[in-house]
Amino acid sequence: MIKRTVILIAMMLLAVAKVSAEGNNMSEQGEFLADPQVKQVVMVISDDWNAKMAQLYRFEKHQGEWQTIGETVPVNLGRTGLAWGIGLHPKQNGYHKKEGDGKAPAGIFHFGTAFGYLPEVATNMPYSQMQSSSYCIDVNASPLYNQIVDQKVVGESATKGSSEAMRRDLFSNDDLYKKGLVINHNPDNISGAGSCIFVHLWRGPESPTAGCTSMQENQIDSLLSWLDQSQQPRYVALPKNEYLAKQKSWGLPKLP
Repeated sequence: MIKRTVILIAMMLLAVAKVSAEGNNMSEQGEFLADPQVKQVVMVISDDWNAKMAQLYRFEKHQGEWQTIGETVPVNLGRTGLAWGIGLHPKQNGYHKKEGDGKAPAGIFHFGTAFGYLPEVATNMPYSQMQSSSYCIDVNASPLYNQIVDQKVVGESATKGSSEAMRRDLFSNDDLYKKGLVINHNPDNISGAGSCIFVHLWRGPESPTAGCTSMQENQIDSLLSWLDQSQQPRYVALPKNEYLAKQKSWGLPKLP
C-alpha cells in the first residue's frame, strides 16, 4: 500500500512539473504571439538601455506572417532610457521600472484607452475625452495609483500630490496630452512600480519624457487611425540587444 502511494505521488509530481514546464514555455514565447487574434504590433527599438530616443515600427499579421506597415518613426523615450516593466512578458532579470526613475517600461504590453482633448479622434480604439477634472494618479500608496480618475467623482483630496492633470493645456500650458494612448504597464496597479505610461505628443526631437513614448502629432494621428481594438494590438519596447536575444524565443517580427 505504501509503495503504491509513493508511486501515485511521484506520478502526480511529474504531471505538475509537465504542466508547469508547458506554462513556462508559453510565457517565454510571449502571450501576444500565443493568441491568434493578435494581428497588430507596435515595436519600439532603442540602441541600448540608456538611449533617450528609439525607432517605432508597425506590423500587421497576414496569413500568419508579420508584415511591416508604413514608415519607421523616430520617438522619444524616458529621460533615463528603458527598464523592464510589468506586462504580458515573463519577469526578467535586471533593473525594473520604479516610480519617478525617468525610465520607460520595456517588454510586451496591452494598449489601453486612447485619450485626448477633443470630443473624438479618428481611431478604432476606445476613446476618452479628458476634462479639467481628469487626473492620472502617481502618488505611491494611493488606492487609485496608476488610474485615470475624475476629481469630481473621487474628490480633491484623492488627487493631491504629484497626480498628473490630463488637461495639460489648462494647467501646464502645453499640448502633450492633446492626443495619446495608455500603455497598460503595471496592470495590477502595484504602488511604486511605475504609473501613468502613455504614448503622447512630443515637445520636439531629442526631448525625452518622464517615462512615456512621445512623437510628432501627425505620427500619433497615423497610429491612432491604424490601431484597431478588434485586432488585439500589442506594444513592444526593447533595446536592440534584448530584441536580438529574444527575437526567436519570443517570435518577434523581423525589423525592416
